[in-house]
Order: sequence, then C-alpha cells, then structure tokens
Amino acid sequence: MQNFSPQATSLAHVSEYEISDNARLTLWLAAAVAAICGGLYGYDTGIISGALLLITRDFHLGSTAQEFVASAILAGAVIGAVGTGWLSERFGRRTTVMIVTAIFVTGALACSMAPDVGTLIAARIYLGLGVGGSTQVVPMYISELAPAAKRGRLVTLFNVAIGIGIFLANIVGFAMRDAWGWRPMIAIAAGPALFVFIAMFFLPRSPRWTAENRGLKAAIRELIKVRTSHREIHKEIKKIHAAAENVSDDQRGWRGLSQPWVRPALIAAFGVAFFTQCGGLEMMIYYAPTFLSDAGFGHSAALLASVGVAVVYLAMTLTGSLVVDRVGRRRLMLIMGPGSVLSLIGLGLMFMLHPDKGSVGSWMIIAFLLLFMMFNSGGIQVVGWLLGAEMFPLPMRGTATSLHAATLWGSNLLVTSTALTLVQTISLGGTMWFYAGVNLASVLFVYFLVPETRGASLEDIEKALREGRFRPRRGQTAIVAQ
Repeated sequence: MQNFSPQATSLAHVSEYEISDNARLTLWLAAAVAAICGGLYGYDTGIISGALLLITRDFHLGSTAQEFVASAILAGAVIGAVGTGWLSERFGRRTTVMIVTAIFVTGALACSMAPDVGTLIAARIYLGLGVGGSTQVVPMYISELAPAAKRGRLVTLFNVAIGIGIFLANIVGFAMRDAWGWRPMIAIAAGPALFVFIAMFFLPRSPRWTAENRGLKAAIRELIKVRTSHREIHKEIKKIHAAAENVSDDQRGWRGLSQPWVRPALIAAFGVAFFTQCGGLEMMIYYAPTFLSDAGFGHSAALLASVGVAVVYLAMTLTGSLVVDRVGRRRLMLIMGPGSVLSLIGLGLMFMLHPDKGSVGSWMIIAFLLLFMMFNSGGIQVVGWLLGAEMFPLPMRGTATSLHAATLWGSNLLVTSTALTLVQTISLGGTMWFYAGVNLASVLFVYFLVPETRGASLEDIEKALREGRFRPRRGQTAIVAQ
C-alpha cells in the first residue's frame, strides 16, 4: 500500500494536469459499459424463466431438479462475490471487471452446450461466478469513479441494465423459445460480454484504488479523465488524501471489518441487501410463469405476463435511477416499501380465492403482481446495490463489498431454492403473505437503522462512521445536511 504523506505536495499541483475535453462523456461511458455486466446478470438469471419449461421437457425434470437448475447460478454467484473481493483489491476494479466478463463469455457458451442436466448445473455454477463477481466489483467501480452529486444515478445504471437484461430475457423466452430452443437463448449472452471485455481496456481505473495502490499523482491522472474542473479534482483528491492518511493495517480487509466503528454500516448495508433479495422479487422473476401456469393460465399467457413483469421492472428501476439523487435512498425505500406489502397481501388473497380463468379475479392476480413489481423494483431494488457501493470505508471496501454481494446472492439462493417447496407447504397464497411480512420488516429496518447518504461523498460517509454519527436519529437522518 502507498504511503500517502510524502505525496501531499502533489495536492498543490493539480492545475499542472490538463483536463480531458471528453471528461463528462468518459465518465458516463465508463459507467454505462461497466453496467452492461448488470444486463448480463439480468439476462443470464432471467432467461431461465422461459428456458426452464423447455429444459424440463428435454431433460424430464421434477420440481426439485428445476430448483437445482434455477438456483445453481446463485450458488456460483455467492462464491464469485466473495472471490472477487480479493481480486478487486489486488489487481484493481477495472481488471476485475475484465476477468468477470471473460467468465460471462465462457460460462454462457458452456451452459448452451451442456449435454445433460448435471453438466448444465455445473456450467450454471461457473457462470454464477461471473454474475456474483459483477455485482461485487461493478457498483464499486462506478461509485469510486462518480462525483457525489451523480453517484446514485451512475451506480444505479447497473440496476437499469439488470432490468434491460431481464426484459430481453423475457422477450427472447416468449418470442424465440420455439424457433431457437433453449441453447441459443442462453448462448447469445456471450456477445455483449465480449464487447465489455474489450471496451474496458480503454476506460479509466478507479481513482480511489489508484490512490491507495499507486499514489496520489496516479489518482489525479485518472481523475482528469472523468472530472471537468481543476477545483473539483483538488477538492476530491484532498478528501481522498485525508481519508487514507495514517490508516493502520488493522483497518484494512477482514481485520477492518471487525472494528466497532464500522458496524453500523455493515448492519445497514447487509440488512438492506438481505431484504432486497428476500422480499420476493427474484422469486417472481424466476417462477412467475410457473406460478401463473399453476393458477390456470396457459404457458403462452404465463410467459407473456412475465414480459409484463420485466417491463415494469425496467421502467421502475429507470425511474428510480433518475430520482434517487433527488429523493434520496432512505426516503425512496420508505415511500415504496408499504406498497410492496399491500400488493403482496392482495396477491395472496387472489391466489387463495382461486379465481376462474378469464374472470375479474384472474386479472386481479396480474394487477397485484405488476403492482408489487412496481413498488419493489422502484424502491429497495434501486437502492440495495447502491448502498453496498457507497457505505464502506476505502481500506476495507473490497472485502466489505464482496460480503455485501455474497449476502445478496446468498439471500437470493435461499429464496430461489425454497420457493416451490414453500408454495407446496403453505400454498401459493400463504407464500405471498409470508413475503408481505418480510417486506414490512424491511420498512421498519430502514426507518430505524439506515441513514440518508444522498449528497455525501464516500469520504463524508467514512467520516460519519468514524465520528459515531452514522445511524439515523430523530431530526437528523442524513449524513450530510440536505
């Protein structure tokens, strides 16, 4: 690690560096290209919704085997999320994104060529390494590139890309399942992954990782690629220098996570991560065609409803991305969370009543399903990945974000691998009510334990942690006064 103190004199020489004429464009391009990994995650996980019906027919799968096929990618994602924490600290955020995209390319091709269900499960575990790795490193890479005022919008491009990936997966699953079959449906994801791998060679490194590992002068050279004024760079590099100066070894990595002053951030970020995945949205994305088929809808109607689910998810994540820097992270979750609870209660009631196909009740099922997707995807789904990218101090950020991503994927795995079993145990309606309770718990968690980080720089958030004023208090819920 670099010793920052000898390079403090470089702070006075920022004006010697020439600002790039394309700095604003470079910033948005870097965020957008990296965010394509979110699209790959959305497509590779979402395509199973339409492909699973075909895979089940080809390999004669029962419900348990279907759960294994659907959840295998999530098991790999947990491993990938943890493993890329070390890679991103050792080799940098940009290099790790490239490693992740290489896994996306080879994993998609391996899944598409699987000769039997065992090989398919193994290939989806491998593909999951890239999925989990992308969720660890991409939000962090974008967060460390972005200025505080734009960080929410730029990081949540990852969420928007997830929505685009899920939408495209559902379009392909509905329109091309008979013409293509499931193998080309899966293989096509290798193309965008290869594009990201090549494009990352030409994009900037994380200035904060560069400062810690290559010094402040090198960090300034990265900042001039994505900032539009010397004053902005000078202010930011001073904050980076102040935050990283005199950081002891016991504040880095795993030892840093055990520090008591970091605990409020761990609780807030990991808690929101748990509720992001355990609120039921991922279950809807994976199993909506299965649930709707069981409720009396035909396969085509069930898959078409899944396309509607994907459209709502994409529209709401895009809307959330546009407003999160103005409305705020905490406020957005508190506004949208109660809507998720009420829509799941209504959905559970409709499933309990077993309405006839084509009746008003059957259309109410679709309406409540789409309402849940609207409230959940426009609220906690927008914020869940973002908080993990901005709440942790730099010396332990790589390790903390890997655990954050592992929490997201572990929770996802828990939901996906138990969803069909839960339905069989307490009924489809009871399952919806169970998840309504989870969403209610998430609202209470956010209200009491999650502060507002809107407008705060990464260094402001770290300073609030060190000074013991991170947790929300009555009359003071924001890290930086709004």
